[in-house]
Amino acid sequence: MDIGKAFTFPFDDEDWVKKLIIGAVLLIIPIVNFITFGYMIRTMRNVAEGRAKPLPEWDQWGDDFMKGLMVVLAAFIYSLPIILVNGLTAILGAIASSANSEGVQGVMALCTTVLSCLSGLWGLVVGIFVPAAVVKYAQEGEFGSFFKFSEIFAWIRDNIKDYIIAVLVIIVARILASLGVIACGIGILFTMFWATVTMGHILGQLWAQTNPPAAAAATGYGDYTPPAPTISDEGEEL
Repeated sequence: MDIGKAFTFPFDDEDWVKKLIIGAVLLIIPIVNFITFGYMIRTMRNVAEGRAKPLPEWDQWGDDFMKGLMVVLAAFIYSLPIILVNGLTAILGAIASSANSEGVQGVMALCTTVLSCLSGLWGLVVGIFVPAAVVKYAQEGEFGSFFKFSEIFAWIRDNIKDYIIAVLVIIVARILASLGVIACGIGILFTMFWATVTMGHILGQLWAQTNPPAAAAATGYGDYTPPAPTISDEGEEL
């Protein structure tokens, strides 16, 4: 995989300023920002298909919104255990603060500590597993694809080295994006969207490398080579 390209590819597009500005503005509007996640899915597919300039045009607003909505819903479902555990932790904390018995307070404190650890571990699992689930959804286009756990796990296992690299790239991109706060909070609008399409690019590379889409041409990111054309007896390509 070309790690450096994942970080710099937007700037190869002659309209990168316009495209990043549109994405940055959309990203801060609640609900509307779902469009940016659908845009990331299209970026992923463009990379997997070997397009020289994979940053899409902003011309599929409705489709991008629906795909982004599916990503957000899936992420919410994956995060439900964390939400429930955090809610329970808050209840136990309230009980502990109102209890007069030190024994009760100690038990509640122990329970909240254990629950916090479980919540953190599940968050780590979600952070590792969800990118692969997004790739699965991008490949198949069905909401249920997010939850084909055995197939997703097998895909991660079979490509563990490259998948770890992809996840690390995503983490680094998010860390770098947070540095936009330095620019009085304005820069983060652009860097957060840049991190979003960076995620799309590195996952698109992994997609092409492990399971190239049938529509893709030969690409530098994977092993896929289109079939040679059939030549008739008259020498014409069929």
